[in-house]
Amino acid sequence: MPDVPYTLTRQGVVMTPAPGDSREAEGVLNPASGRGPDGELYLLPRLVAEGNVSRVGLAKVRIEDGVPVGVEREGIVLEPDREWERGVGNAGVEDPRVTWIAALGRHVMTYVAYGPLGPRTALAVSEDLRTWTRLGPALFRYDDALDTDLNLFHNKDTVFFPEPVTAPDGTPALAVLHRPMWDLDETKEGQGVRVPPGIEDPRQSIWISYVPLAEVQADLSRLCLWEQHRLVAAPEFAFEELKIGGGPPPLRVPEGWLVIHHGVTGVIDSAFSQQQKVNYAAGAMILDADDPSRVIARTSEPLLAPETDDERSGIVPNVVFPTAIEEVDGRLFVFYGMADSKIGVALLERTVPA
Repeated sequence: MPDVPYTLTRQGVVMTPAPGDSREAEGVLNPASGRGPDGELYLLPRLVAEGNVSRVGLAKVRIEDGVPVGVEREGIVLEPDREWERGVGNAGVEDPRVTWIAALGRHVMTYVAYGPLGPRTALAVSEDLRTWTRLGPALFRYDDALDTDLNLFHNKDTVFFPEPVTAPDGTPALAVLHRPMWDLDETKEGQGVRVPPGIEDPRQSIWISYVPLAEVQADLSRLCLWEQHRLVAAPEFAFEELKIGGGPPPLRVPEGWLVIHHGVTGVIDSAFSQQQKVNYAAGAMILDADDPSRVIARTSEPLLAPETDDERSGIVPNVVFPTAIEEVDGRLFVFYGMADSKIGVALLERTVPA
């Protein structure tokens, strides 16, 4: 399979926990992003308070000489104040991804509701990045051919494509990447790992689902019901040995859709734990422009791996976790979580002419 003609080059740290702010005591990390009505670039970072309770903040990005260098905090836009976002001893709205979908005239956020049964994908929408309307948890329409109820499984790393695509049934649709977590022991002990029939690799992988565009345009709540589920990519290379998952919203490039993803090695603990024995690195794949369930190119080595002190030491050590891509003065920058504690930025560049 061809390689991906892109590189990532570190540009520095753009956000660290505010001293004395209890809401950021356990880190700022894994931001979403977007352009506000004022044209300014904003991050929506995950802010983690003591006890691993996460909120989503809003921070305007400071830019110097065409490079993001810092942020100005503008408050909290989402916190775990719904019953299904809280459990006994846990709570959180985590790891937001935000996609501007022009066909809807809205920013669409997917986030992880850390509720009573563990992590579950949920959705919210906004016109200005400041006021968000929850649509509720994501639901997976049953497909008898798949012979699996995807609603049974924890699911994370979900993100929408910015433009409509053609669904497998031939209709215009919005597409979303997600990552089912097949271990049902996380919910009910003794159930074990269950994968859909025909899926040979039990490791957590990237899947795609679709939502009919016309139905969402008629009723925004339809955005929560996903269908026509397909496997996109499973772990394949050494830096993905444990699992893979999606990152920022897919980016349209000349070759197709560029997906910056993460690959994980090491030993995973339960879904309720802050991991200590893992290594997260950033890779990339290109999906077919007409059929985004098909991978046409992929990196065999990471584009960015934890090497600096900020990436190797933190709440969860050895983590590079990309979650947002934005254009600044004609150049593309990837924002990423550093060891679940800080936020870094890297320059995304082509290695061959377009």
